[in-house]
Order: sequence, then structure tokens, then C-alpha cells
Amino acid sequence: MTPLRRLLVPLLVTALTALGAVAAGSSPAAAATNQFRGMNWAVLGDNFSTGPLVVQGLSSSDSNATVRAKANALYDDMAAIGVNTVRLPINTHTVGTTWWENYRGAIDAATARGFKVILAYWEDGAASGGRITNIAAWNTMWSKVTYQYGANTNVYFEPMNEPHGYTSAEWRNVAATWMSYHYSAVPARTLIGGTGYSQDLRDVCNDSRFSGTLLSFHHYAFFYSAMTYDAFRSHIQTRLGNCASRAVVTEFGAPMSTGLNYGDANSTDNFVRHIRAVTQVMRDNQMGGTYWPALGGKPTGTSGFDYYSMFAFSGSGTNLNLAVRNASGRDRIRYGWGL
Repeated sequence: MTPLRRLLVPLLVTALTALGAVAAGSSPAAAATNQFRGMNWAVLGDNFSTGPLVVQGLSSSDSNATVRAKANALYDDMAAIGVNTVRLPINTHTVGTTWWENYRGAIDAATARGFKVILAYWEDGAASGGRITNIAAWNTMWSKVTYQYGANTNVYFEPMNEPHGYTSAEWRNVAATWMSYHYSAVPARTLIGGTGYSQDLRDVCNDSRFSGTLLSFHHYAFFYSAMTYDAFRSHIQTRLGNCASRAVVTEFGAPMSTGLNYGDANSTDNFVRHIRAVTQVMRDNQMGGTYWPALGGKPTGTSGFDYYSMFAFSGSGTNLNLAVRNASGRDRIRYGWGL
């Protein structure tokens, strides 16, 4: 999730799924991405951290078996609304640690049931300013991850979430160097983020070095000034460039706990217009997406939860449950997935 939202500054600013039968070097060009019907599972407090990432519902004391059991309980409830993909955060303080071997239970539980998993790097603390904190540590992290999961056709790799600290040219060079270095991450299972807060795909789309990859795209209402529904649709389509067929909207979201009606085509609410527009562009282009978030994220006010979160979390031990906060929001996200 972007630091902009964490600081509450509003108004700024996939069907290739690498199925087991697809050859490792296959290109996803010109294929739709709507086989990615997903959610982000995040840390409560957001994923920018200088420590290990423990997503909501897990405990740092959990064993691998406990993580698997908890994850499966939550995945059951996600699957009930059509989810088949989960986007999970990693950082250099997680991979390679004792916690990593236990956290892997969430990845392995997902892939064992046929879910796709997108592993995305969050910079190690928001103060890093949208740049990789330690390149050597970052490469060491990715070498371990791609060694462990490079042969798993249900696992996808996103080198960096929201690389906004780099110029377009800088980021594209960083990403291209990453691809050359981490050869276990085949292009067809790699998602390269757009420029800025992953909010513009045009430069990456036009860079031939990424012609065989998928692309990661973010779009939130709070990035920009209020718009009409039609203006949002046009704006989103423009920033996808010519690469909608390779794009996955890995982050988009809006309040789910305030009673908004996302089924109202005549709504004047900016969040409703935005979600309706994003999901329409997704459906029009047969694009996949991972909503932000299923659970976790930055708590809103004193609520104790992120009001964008799709689910209310409850339960204890490994008996965990998720309840949809907003049925119209759920239905609109499903519509965007093509359901």
C-alpha cells in the first residue's frame, strides 16, 4: 500500500496465469489476465516495516503447521467469494529468518489448493522513500525466494511494490537488471510495477526488456482529484497504455465499512465512481486484480481495522473467520474479475 495513504494525504496525485502446462519461457503478451482473482493479505499497520512481516491473523510465534492451518481457514472464506489468488508481502527482514520458514506456510497452503501467489517486495520501512533500502540484501532475499519457488508455477514474483523513489529510466534499469540476475524468475511469472506508485504502465509497457512479463498496476481514488465515472475510466485506460492484456491491478480499494453502495450506477460518491470505473476497465479488458486489502492494512482512526478491508476478521487459534463487510463491494469486485 502506498505511503501516501499511510500519511492520509488524499487527492494526490491478469488470462495468462502460467499454468503448469505453459513453458517456462512463454510470453504472456496479448493474453488476458482475468485468471487472477485476488486479494492482498497484509500486516495490520501496513507492510512497510524494518522488521519481519507478520500478516494479520498470524503470530510471530506460530509454527509452519499453525500458519498453514490459519491460512487455510482464511483462504476458505476468501475462496467462497471467488478468490483464487493472494498477494503477500516480503522484505529483507523476513526472508531467510526462522519466521520465513514458518511464514512459508501461508504460501504453501495457497499453492497446494491451486491458488496463485504473488510475492511482492515492500521497501524496508517507508522512510526509504520508494527506493530499495539495501540492494545487496534485496538481491540475497530474491535469490532465496526464486530458488525456493522458481519451479512452482503458481508463484509469481513482483520485484518491488510502488518504486516511486526512482525516475522512470532508473526503475526500468533496476527491474531489467533484477530479471537478468534472478533467472529462476521466468518473465511469464514476473510482474513489473509501473512507474511512480505503480500507477503508470506506459513506459514499462513500451520497454522491450519487459515484453515477456506481466505488469503490476495500482489505482486509487486518493491518488487524484475527484473525477466523474467516465473520467476515471478514461484516466485508468490511458495509464494502462497498450498493455492492458498483460496488466494485473494488484492494488485498488475503497471504504467497505461505511455503507457505500457500489451497485449504484448513479452514485455521486467519488469512491463508488472509482471502484465502478476500475472494475469496468478490468472487465472490459479481461484483466485480473488483487483488491487492497482482504485484511490487514493501516487502521482507520480508532477502529482497529483498515476501512478499505473487504473482510471483518474474527476467531482465535486456528479457528479463524472472515465476514464480508460490504456485499455490494464484494459483488462489484467479482464483476471486475469477470464473474
